[in-house]
Amino acid sequence: MPKQDFAFFHRLRVRWTEVDRQDIVFNGHYLTYFDLAMTEYLRAMGFPYPSGLLDAGSDLFVVKATVEYKASAHYDEEIDIYCRVARIGRSSIQFLFEIHRGDELLVTGENIYVNADPKTKQSAPAPKVLRDAIRRLEKIDPTHQA
Repeated sequence: MPKQDFAFFHRLRVRWTEVDRQDIVFNGHYLTYFDLAMTEYLRAMGFPYPSGLLDAGSDLFVVKATVEYKASAHYDEEIDIYCRVARIGRSSIQFLFEIHRGDELLVTGENIYVNADPKTKQSAPAPKVLRDAIRRLEKIDPTHQA
């Protein structure tokens, strides 16, 4: 997917603790990078995690995470973690991720989150205020039902 299809990215310098014996970023850290980008995405649209969601009576729980590795990042490199919402269902939100080193695509991924009541942990419709904030950041027509 072209970088310009993403409304948001977060830059990160790879830290020593994230590199394994093979001198590349350990595979599990890419999920942490996705989580970091999603957290910063929410902050950028006015929903610092977790307080912004909790104030709206919601929380998000990952129900699916996928990672596809194309190339490796190395210690001290700057990488850009691109994040966007591809779909908003009644209670689910599909995030897509790409990690780039300059123009080189390193990793792609998808996380699906279910919105839930923070007390009961039961699925609940995503609040309108969250939907509207996503639509503004992604520049989705408000009449479009994603």
